[in-house]
Amino acid sequence: MTRMLIAALLALALFGCGGDPDGAPREITVAGTGAPNTAGETQWLTFRDRVHESGDDFRLRMLVYGQVGPEEQIISGLRRGRIHIANLSALVVSTVLPELAVLYAPYLFEDYDEADFVFDHYLTDYVRTLLAEEGMHLITWYEIGFHHVYGKRPLRVPSATDGVRFRVSSSPASQVFARAIGADLIPLGFSEIVPSLQTNLISAGENAVSLYARTGIAGEAPHLMLTGHAFGVSVIVARKDWWDGLDPAAQEMFTRAYPDIAASRAAVREETYDDLAGAEALGIQVHRLTDEERRQWVEATRVTHQQLIDRLGGRTAELYALIQEGRAAYQEAQRSGAASSDARSRR
Repeated sequence: MTRMLIAALLALALFGCGGDPDGAPREITVAGTGAPNTAGETQWLTFRDRVHESGDDFRLRMLVYGQVGPEEQIISGLRRGRIHIANLSALVVSTVLPELAVLYAPYLFEDYDEADFVFDHYLTDYVRTLLAEEGMHLITWYEIGFHHVYGKRPLRVPSATDGVRFRVSSSPASQVFARAIGADLIPLGFSEIVPSLQTNLISAGENAVSLYARTGIAGEAPHLMLTGHAFGVSVIVARKDWWDGLDPAAQEMFTRAYPDIAASRAAVREETYDDLAGAEALGIQVHRLTDEERRQWVEATRVTHQQLIDRLGGRTAELYALIQEGRAAYQEAQRSGAASSDARSRR
């Protein structure tokens, strides 16, 4: 019995450090909440195949379809050492790093190009440092896409949401947005959305197209208003103490195994385009807002930026200022590019 106990403890210790002296495969647990037949699933399958093809002695335990539970459980498992690599929305990560919630501030970014520029040139290194302090290593970003409002009936202007039972997540960004448009806030986990729509606990909410069209939400709330109010992103992260214990070659392999940011962005945006193009077949009624309707959403939610900075505290003001610096640089680059193009056209 004593020998068996010692053997069990030794096996546990070896699993915890990721391998054994005989070179047996090191088992790595990868977690997420992806859905089949989506761009997110494709990214994970590509990651799996590249790791297996690398020749390294890693064996992946792919729990990327929500087997671990909701994101709150995944981040807990990551921090407790039970998960090695995970895909987590910035909203959920903000429960341990509150500053990240400001990334979802309404109308923080004008369009995809502006967001790409700011994330690539201003945010990646800064956020990697912040995450490291919380025991996570940022491998790369994974785009979710701009969030839009959905409902059981059309809600084309913010005044139409007054008193509407509106699902919000645990993130302050979700909550200040719903409060700014006068909705009745109903906090729910993602897995609770569909049954809550079915029982009329809620009648509206907001999310990216990829998390709305094919997860059962659209069937219960078929009206999609293209408000484009928040830019949704996830982080692909590793548990930092595990990551730091890898040799540089293994770190490089895992970094390259996940599709690069340009490829993953293109896949998500193509999926969003296809879902909107095929909205009728999916039972979705898409509402494309007029300029005046969009202006009303922007005006109604403008106050949320300072509210988030004040509520989140910490280095939120610094992060927000960095975003604004990046936006200004992007806009200047656009103006310079336009000026250069005009000059060439006059030659």
